[in-house]
Amino acid sequence: MGCLARTFGFARLASAVMALFFCFSLSAHAAETFDKQPLTIVTKDGKSHVFTVELAVTPRQREQGLMNRREMAEDHGMLFAFGETRQVFMWMKNTYLPLDMLFIAKDGKVRAIKENAEPLSEAIIDSQGPIDYVLELNGGTVKRLGIRAGNRVQNELLESQRKAQ
Repeated sequence: MGCLARTFGFARLASAVMALFFCFSLSAHAAETFDKQPLTIVTKDGKSHVFTVELAVTPRQREQGLMNRREMAEDHGMLFAFGETRQVFMWMKNTYLPLDMLFIAKDGKVRAIKENAEPLSEAIIDSQGPIDYVLELNGGTVKRLGIRAGNRVQNELLESQRKAQ
């Protein structure tokens, strides 16, 4: 570094190194992109509610989730797929939207629901048992549509993973 510092001047070299570091850190934390699919929730009384969901299937996508978003269309959500049946712990860190979280088993049945998770909270939200998926919807959606544990979720990703296992 001494040779480079003499050639470019220490201040200029330090600025260049900081700029490179900044660029690399931005690319390392660049926003993930998400594929989208339709998803249907069928209630016990036979009503169907259709959503467009973004798929969070990779570790980086699941880590980012809906963090830093300020709005989401009423009929949209995010489906987290974990690739295995296990107990899941979620939180709302850096998430500005109140969310309803549906914890879903491999067979597509809703096992548990957390309504109106508090934005920006670091409190742990427990799936209350082993599940395979979490569906996040805008807070209040569960109550508005009468969604309950035992309802069935239908989606291409769920179907394809069920067939693969």
